[in-house]
Amino acid sequence: MVKITDTTFRDAHQSLMATRLRTEDMLPIAEKMDQVGFYSMEVWGGATFDSCIRYLNEDPWERLRDLKKKIPNTPLQMLLRGQNLVGYRHYPDDIAEKFIKKSIENGIDIIRIFDALNDIRNVEFSIKMTKKYGAEAQGAISYTTSPVHTTEQFIELAKKFEELGCDSISIKDMAGLLKPYDAKELIGRLKEEISVPIDLHSHCTAGIAPLTYMTSVEAGIDILNCAMSPLSMGTSQPPVESIVEALKGTKYDTGLDLVLLTEIRDYFDEIRSKYKYLISSISERVDARILRYQVPGGMLSNLVSQLKEQGALDKFEEVLNEIPRVRKDLGYPPLVTPTSQIVGTQAVMNVLTEERYKIITNEVSNYLKGYYGKSPAPISKDLLKRALQDGEKQITCRPADLLEPEYELRKKEAMDKRIVSKEEDILTYAIYPQIAVKFLRGEAKAEAIPQEKDISKFMEIPNEYIIEVDGEAFNVKVEPVYGSRAKIEKKETITAETEGAVISPFRGLVTKLNVKVGSEVKAGDSIVVLEAMKMENPVNAQNDGKVEKIIINEGESVNVGDILMIIK
Repeated sequence: MVKITDTTFRDAHQSLMATRLRTEDMLPIAEKMDQVGFYSMEVWGGATFDSCIRYLNEDPWERLRDLKKKIPNTPLQMLLRGQNLVGYRHYPDDIAEKFIKKSIENGIDIIRIFDALNDIRNVEFSIKMTKKYGAEAQGAISYTTSPVHTTEQFIELAKKFEELGCDSISIKDMAGLLKPYDAKELIGRLKEEISVPIDLHSHCTAGIAPLTYMTSVEAGIDILNCAMSPLSMGTSQPPVESIVEALKGTKYDTGLDLVLLTEIRDYFDEIRSKYKYLISSISERVDARILRYQVPGGMLSNLVSQLKEQGALDKFEEVLNEIPRVRKDLGYPPLVTPTSQIVGTQAVMNVLTEERYKIITNEVSNYLKGYYGKSPAPISKDLLKRALQDGEKQITCRPADLLEPEYELRKKEAMDKRIVSKEEDILTYAIYPQIAVKFLRGEAKAEAIPQEKDISKFMEIPNEYIIEVDGEAFNVKVEPVYGSRAKIEKKETITAETEGAVISPFRGLVTKLNVKVGSEVKAGDSIVVLEAMKMENPVNAQNDGKVEKIIINEGESVNVGDILMIIK
């Protein structure tokens, strides 16, 4: 008998529609899904935490509690990024322990734990805490292919997971790269050498996941991850109903009721229509090029969304071609959060600035220094030289060992800001201090869901036109104006041609101003930090000079081409 983990409430919508499924659309069908008999339902973690407070104005902890009330019989599962938890950096052990404890208290039964680099040091503490507070720990192998990754490495990692006390092992094939006969070999070997259940999680991006699921069943897989059919395929998982029917009447029969699944399917078919403005044709279709690009499902839909935000969707193909080059430079990390975001955002920066590594994101800099763990292969020497300044060396210890306890500090900050009503709020702030404040103050607003008549506004609208005047053709580029009237008035007197004008190379949120009026700067100094595409990106001075005027403020959003400051 093969068991099914349903991913509809987490990875399915993360992969297809940039993690935007709202709690209000989960709760009406949750009780019926609880009746199916799934092995577990993946409902939390991954990008859902970020998306709730960044885009949906929802409390992720409240979502979890509400789902637990509606789903009392099926184990609820979450995805944890090891020491990164649900964020994009390593957090100290005191934050990790409290986050895991609260996740379990609020309703999580199974925690799937992985590290983007398969560095076992980065998951040991999370596994220990998961077991301490009474949940099942599922150790996840970040599956990838490269000149340096081998089946033997994956087997050894699985053995270490079992030694650490994991209750099951997952093959996390985030980009859908695992081919049918490679799966048969890997799973066959794991069944020989591992005594705990083996789970397979894959994506249909390259079109081979359903085939791989069938060979994995023959090899003895215990659990398959699937999504309800309206939110399956493309960058998501294979469909629940199809896999159930394919195995029906065999020794692998799942025992799930197709009649009940069909009723649930009809509900999600309507829900999909509600969110269709978010589902890109790029995310829906099979693209075998992903076997080369290795872009995971969740990253692909988010990449499309982020390029739209930057007004650079036309650069999509260039970015896809740049991703493997950046990945090689960084020592072939598996592309899964946060390394997928780190590599993907750097690739976007390389393309948007039309110069490779003109801007090196803070996260790439920290990765190069070893703060995310050990890279699978050596890093580009030239890139490493740029990151390590003044005799600095890569770290070789467990990155979290260098972090001071942080919980009490964040608690005090949150209390001082008067944004805390419960302990979970402190954790929300600790993990996302930049965006949590507005949310916790009640100042955030949920993204609007457009009506049918307005959906065209969200599609790719051209911004370049050829206009003919008196028989003469002019190429005209039209761009929207954002910001307050005060900001617009500033632009009337200060333009990109103004001497010393520093231009924003992309759209983002000003998280830090590193200079003030009168500051002396050198070429290459970081003067502003912009959060864009969930990464922190320094904007550097291009020349030596003195800051004459600062146009923007911390907490303000800027767009491509906005004037940030004047340096003369």
